[in-house]
Amino acid sequence: MDKYDVVVIGAGPGGYVAAIRAGQLGLKVACVDRWRDGAGKPALGGTCLNVGCIPSKALLDSSLHYHNLTHLLPAHGIRIDGAGVDIPTMQKRKDKVTRILKTGIEGLFKKNKVTWFPGQAAFLARDRLRVCPALGDRGKDSKENREFEVAADNVIIATGSAPMRLSAVPVDNERIVDSTGALNFAAVPERLGIIGAGVIGLELGSVWNRLGAKVVLLEAADRFLPETDREVAKEAERVFTKQGLDIRLGASVDSATVSGEEKPVVGVGYEAGGERQSMEVDRLVVACGRTPVTAGLALENAGLATDERGRIPVDGNCRTGVDGVYAIGDVVRGPMLAHKASEEGMAVAERIAGQAPPLGYETIPWVIYTHPEIAWVGRTEESLQADGIRFRKGRFPLRALGRAHGSGETEGFIKILGDAETDRILGAHLFGNHASELIAEVVVAMEFSASTEDLARIVHAHPTLSEGIHEAALAVAGRAIHF
Repeated sequence: MDKYDVVVIGAGPGGYVAAIRAGQLGLKVACVDRWRDGAGKPALGGTCLNVGCIPSKALLDSSLHYHNLTHLLPAHGIRIDGAGVDIPTMQKRKDKVTRILKTGIEGLFKKNKVTWFPGQAAFLARDRLRVCPALGDRGKDSKENREFEVAADNVIIATGSAPMRLSAVPVDNERIVDSTGALNFAAVPERLGIIGAGVIGLELGSVWNRLGAKVVLLEAADRFLPETDREVAKEAERVFTKQGLDIRLGASVDSATVSGEEKPVVGVGYEAGGERQSMEVDRLVVACGRTPVTAGLALENAGLATDERGRIPVDGNCRTGVDGVYAIGDVVRGPMLAHKASEEGMAVAERIAGQAPPLGYETIPWVIYTHPEIAWVGRTEESLQADGIRFRKGRFPLRALGRAHGSGETEGFIKILGDAETDRILGAHLFGNHASELIAEVVVAMEFSASTEDLARIVHAHPTLSEGIHEAALAVAGRAIHF
């Protein structure tokens, strides 16, 4: 039985990063992952790379190019007659992007001497695992596909999450699909229903809306994007509705039935405003959240258990209650974000190697890749008010920036919150073009405990969208120049 310093279970953005970092630190590392692609072949990268972050962004970019071609470029004096959508080519490009990156991770594993075991890992004891290989071309009786055991001084659980299912809405992967299915449509549905108007629902809805589908989002919450800044959510709802997304709040779906043979449709039933409602769509996407994956791990053999939400309890350093066993990413507390998982993975690897890295959860950025994009970090006005923390805010509209007008992208604004006494930056909320890139400046500033005055004193290139950060920081003290 081979023994390793670290065995990582899961090769998503948390697991593969943890394995690579441990390898960089000179540890003997193995990574066990059960993911298989559409062809049944083992694949690294987890949900994020295979059916999440990366393929969705590929489609978002492709669909945005088409939208700009038909809606934005004519104002620039660019006209292309007869422009159309080729979904098969778009899907091939998406798959190529993921394939390139998966191959890249394989190369990084080899470079850092990480042993990759495709298959399911299960605890036999705290420091011992059974690996059931993913069946390969040689069949279940080949030597390569027999079960085996490995020993580990340390184990990092990074098994991620899976789409949440609704008992009243059975996913058949034909007419009723989850987020994975919605990334693989072979044609644009005429009418698309999406259960959930959160991050996943909005991004998928944006893709197919731009390509010509009539999209209806059914959201059970009474408030749009309740986790975001209220002002951002209100403006985003207005803009997305203007783009053609039909967002129905307070809509609780309780039935979905497929009917019809020649042209099947999905009948959706829901309650909204105390009244019974129904609609018919060609495809229905269930995008109502995700749930941690721990099935098959035999956690009890390691003395572990999950909480009421299916998560593995950990402390601030991702340590479970069992010595030498760690858990990171979507399977533990906190936001289900790929970059949060990656940072936890690096921190745990370094801790195992004897270092003491900090984990800064207060400065984790959030992004919704709609267009315009939504990005934020730190506290909201509502949370500060609830805690009785006095603050000042600076708000600056992007329409006051020359670069925004030059590109024809003037929707949105930037808001920065500073402590009323110390001026330390408490949060930032962006709605606008390239918000996902702009938020990084504020994240860095907050990580170094900067004040809004620090941001206000930094020279920003002109003309750029980053000037909006500068102006919002100036606005905290009431001295924005261009608004």
